[in-house]
Amino acid sequence: MENIRKRVLLVDDNQVNLKMARNTLMNKYDVFTVPSAEKMFLFLESNPVDLILLDILMPDLSGYEAIIVLKKNEKTKDIPVIFLTSKTDPGSELEGFNLGAVDYIAKPFSPPLLIKRVDVHMLVESQKWELRYLNDKLQQLVDEKTGTVLNLRRGILKTISNLVEWRDDVTGEHVERTEYFLRILTEEMRKKRVYAAELESWNLELFFQSAQLHDVGKIAIRDSILLKTAGLTEEEFEEMKKHTTFGEKIIEKIQEGVKETVFLTHARIMAGSHHEKWDGSGYPRGLAGENIPLQGRLMAIVDVYDALVSQRPYKKAFSPDEAAKIIGGERERHFDPNITDVFLGIYTQLRLPAQVLHFVDPQGKERDLPA
Repeated sequence: MENIRKRVLLVDDNQVNLKMARNTLMNKYDVFTVPSAEKMFLFLESNPVDLILLDILMPDLSGYEAIIVLKKNEKTKDIPVIFLTSKTDPGSELEGFNLGAVDYIAKPFSPPLLIKRVDVHMLVESQKWELRYLNDKLQQLVDEKTGTVLNLRRGILKTISNLVEWRDDVTGEHVERTEYFLRILTEEMRKKRVYAAELESWNLELFFQSAQLHDVGKIAIRDSILLKTAGLTEEEFEEMKKHTTFGEKIIEKIQEGVKETVFLTHARIMAGSHHEKWDGSGYPRGLAGENIPLQGRLMAIVDVYDALVSQRPYKKAFSPDEAAKIIGGERERHFDPNITDVFLGIYTQLRLPAQVLHFVDPQGKERDLPA
């Protein structure tokens, strides 16, 4: 099965675009081309594909109209669609995502970017189907090998979360660190009986694992923004904010047809709420106080702490004491005051152990995190 080539269908009324995209992808994928949406529907009647690259501006039937038909058809509704377009305004992109597209690629194509985007989404789809399969089988395995099941689930989650970091070189091993910080903070909250009733109602191991997906929505953010080493413009920051709602949609898609979804529910809530602020000035929904889910309030504080103590191309790393002072200053503005008080009592413990410092990245290379 490993050697079966994935199949890509290119749909564009411009023959030059079809030829360029086909030549870019044909060494790695089986590539098929059609000049219109109508011919795409005919092709799909008897030819399964793994990914569709669909032009938006076509005569007779546009890409927007075509994807609506695809999503209504039981046979084609799950095929991921990447829009090809010369339109780059945020409104057009949002419309495409709302209709079910997984990404946008701007024309004229950049061949390296085209193949990278296709590679990423092929890998995401493979992991999604593997995750669904594993979840369908988990319930019957739990009684026999609970530990093995958790490790399988954790491995899939880690692979998906590492896809984000593979694209986002700026944030480094952010997912590894925030999950570890979250464990220490949550355990201390249990000891101090802070939000104890809600925490005790959770399976905490599932909750900790779900934290790995809090930034999964960044998969849908353009490389020009995600890989930018300077500060973002106001318009770019508005685009970056969308990773919260994109993350919710990605996880909702994974949840479809999956029987056991507790940890995915934690992940979806966390993805959509970890940038909300206690005073209501956060995003994407401007929630305030305890209207922000506890999952999001917990991730918010460790997410910001890691950003502060990490060096970025556009900022130096703050010391733990400096970072803690900044977080303390945001008590009751950005952060839940009860969680902040616990955090300020344990932030000096947030040093990564050896087993977290050493890991294997998505490309199979052994790497070390800075302590």
